[in-house]
Amino acid sequence: MERIAVYAGSFCPFTKGHEDIVAKALLLFDKIIIGIGYNRDKKDLFDELKRQTWVKNIYKGNPKIEVISYSGLTIELCRHKNAKYLIRGVRNAKDFAAEQELAEINKRLAPEIETVLFFASPELRMVSSSLVRELWYYGEDYTPFVSYELPEN
Repeated sequence: MERIAVYAGSFCPFTKGHEDIVAKALLLFDKIIIGIGYNRDKKDLFDELKRQTWVKNIYKGNPKIEVISYSGLTIELCRHKNAKYLIRGVRNAKDFAAEQELAEINKRLAPEIETVLFFASPELRMVSSSLVRELWYYGEDYTPFVSYELPEN
């Protein structure tokens, strides 16, 4: 049976921290679906198509990665794609607490789907999409934290 996992987020933008999590997950899963989701609580600076294109370019040629956009509950995406695992990244204790709560809710809603946490590598723990957006907005060098160029501000 193929081990399929979903790695979901707004990924605005997709950072080297996200890439770190995917690299670790590739060691365990046969297929990873990177789901670029709509989060009604976040105001995305970069449109969905741009984000999807950026991530597809990072993983082009890797048959184990599929990049899609979606809306709705992530567990519904997992069910639709026959994924039994949900990948989440953790940078610090605050992330861990939030991810633990989310995993418990998801387990209650979808007992057949298991959340798997991957911890960020030490050198990438400070990297977040929010940090990259802030640097980009103020014209500072964001390039150490992403693998592609963002559009001019």
